[in-house]
Amino acid sequence: MAMGYCKVPCSALFLCLFIRFCLPYQSLAYKVEANQTAQLLIDASEGSARPIPQTLFGVFFEEINHAGAGGLWAELVSNRGFEAGGSNIPSNIDPWSIIGDESSLIVSTDCSSCFERNKVALRMEVLCSSEGTNICPSGGVGIYNPGFWGMNIEQGKSYKVVFYVCSTGAINISVSFTGSNGLQTLASTNIIASASDVSNWTKMEVLLEANETNHNSRLQLTTTKKGVVWFDQVSAMPLDTYKGHGFRNELIEMLANIKPRFIRFPGGCFVEGEWLRNAFRWKESIGPWEERPGHFGDVWMYWTDDGLGFFEFLQLAEDLGALPIWVFNNGISHNDQVDTSSILPFVQEALDGIEFARADSSSTWGAVRAAMGHPEPFDLRYVAIGNEDCGKKNYRGNYLKFYDAIRRAYPDIKMISNCDGSFHQLDHPTDFYDFHVYTSANNLFSMSHRFDHTSRQGPKAFVSEYAVTGKDAGTGSLLAALAEAGFLIGLEKNSDVVQMASYAPLFVNSNDRRWNPDAIVFNSSQVYGTPSYWVQHFFTESSGATLLNATLQTNSSTSLVASAITWQNSEDDQTYIRIKVVNFGSNSVNLKISFSGLDPNYVKLSGSTMTILTSTNLMDENSFKEQKKVAPIQTLLDNADEEMSVPLLPHSFTSFDLLKESVSLRITEADSASVSSI
Repeated sequence: MAMGYCKVPCSALFLCLFIRFCLPYQSLAYKVEANQTAQLLIDASEGSARPIPQTLFGVFFEEINHAGAGGLWAELVSNRGFEAGGSNIPSNIDPWSIIGDESSLIVSTDCSSCFERNKVALRMEVLCSSEGTNICPSGGVGIYNPGFWGMNIEQGKSYKVVFYVCSTGAINISVSFTGSNGLQTLASTNIIASASDVSNWTKMEVLLEANETNHNSRLQLTTTKKGVVWFDQVSAMPLDTYKGHGFRNELIEMLANIKPRFIRFPGGCFVEGEWLRNAFRWKESIGPWEERPGHFGDVWMYWTDDGLGFFEFLQLAEDLGALPIWVFNNGISHNDQVDTSSILPFVQEALDGIEFARADSSSTWGAVRAAMGHPEPFDLRYVAIGNEDCGKKNYRGNYLKFYDAIRRAYPDIKMISNCDGSFHQLDHPTDFYDFHVYTSANNLFSMSHRFDHTSRQGPKAFVSEYAVTGKDAGTGSLLAALAEAGFLIGLEKNSDVVQMASYAPLFVNSNDRRWNPDAIVFNSSQVYGTPSYWVQHFFTESSGATLLNATLQTNSSTSLVASAITWQNSEDDQTYIRIKVVNFGSNSVNLKISFSGLDPNYVKLSGSTMTILTSTNLMDENSFKEQKKVAPIQTLLDNADEEMSVPLLPHSFTSFDLLKESVSLRITEADSASVSSI
């Protein structure tokens, strides 16, 4: 958790922060009144405490904003198989471009590929040569790919380039990374082969080590040899990926730092499609990457090669130590749907997917998983039957077919319905119901009490998509983050009925913002978290912790919400009480915290910490230039006791971690000296 840390007393810190943050609020359209007071009563006795589910906070990944293609998945080449223009030829090969002119080169597409599920290949007829009347330019002619708004090539790092080639004669192909204009060469090698070696499709693989850094690079395939050459399935991957599994390191580290207990994937609307023909199909996304056909995601309007497929999502969850939650299509898209009488093939597709994930390697689909390098089953315990489809004509009928079949085959699998059961009893069986909310800051903050009166009987809630959106959010504001923090405290306090929650969307490539805001923003070489991302750091220890009974008393403010938990720090094996408080109002608040029910064998010690998230303006955002303009500041808290007063800044989220230590272990310096002198 990358936070600033300064060892100053709480009172000194508050004075500094008040000068920095509070005074600028005078210029805002808020009426600043005298300081308000409030009291937080915390019952720390074991009898009133309640365990929080191990799964409470996780993440939701959707292929939106080029989150995976050109993001989390480290593949550098965009449209590597030349299929993005569709299966018909001639095809659009964008973003591939030509090096040379019509007198030296003719580039087209045909259906000559050796891969049955993606037949389009690129045909390159070279008209010039290194000698004779039509001499090629000194750098050769060919094709280049700029990747996803520029490839990040870094000095000293190695990249594996793979492609398939076929030719009518011998080849001499230069494979290189260059700057965006082709003038700066970062790494290069030549592939030379005789006509007999490449008369049929042949896989070529080279390792390039960069001698310079350029964050806006491209991959080039060039030649000065006359003839006809075909290319297909061109890939460039950095060797340095997360655990060697193909994920971009710095993006995964952003996820690992919030310690997600689950990952919901691969969508979202991406699962449904505008039309079923463009919905994500898991069977098309497994097996060797060269043989995956890819598909056009017609909701978010871009092509994906599906290198980040069903297997990779399961691997990602395992690498993060999170439980996978698979969302599959239930025969319904945004514009068409399968009648319940014809849904059984879709049901079988889901059963096959569960078998792929969790059956042993002797099963049909388990054997496919094992062949991909994972003989042991993945820990798949949850599936969601569709996404946001409740209310559509065939949903209930289709849902019941899936539910019954999965319950018979896998009785332990927990199933998630699209229908909201927080206000009324559902008319169909389920283990969880999905709850999505995108709204204004005021509305979401007020929803901190949304589940206070929800029935404690029946299925549990999965708040799988929540966020402040619209003008309150911008592209990731402090205001949005504070409202979300209040909402999450409400979910934490209602975690007997709300079992899981995740923010949405998770990632955005800054070059392709299909949705605002998002938790994590990146480009080819940089990444930062929005204030909403930093809010999630305050809850990293909540899953599996113990909820304490915390009662907030205030006469003048409805802008406060608070919770208290106890949690075990695995790093120092100590027990802490964490108090979280959101002050959503424009006034500072003096909060008095009182404890009761503490075990007499334990005592809170000074040296605990206070962490604050706030800024000078409610609409402040982070950016590539100011990546932590709005980020938590942590400091020591010296006055921790059973009765303590703490300041809460206007428009702030504050947490206090109070160390609990056995009284018997507290030996004063004087005691220690007397013992040693005996």
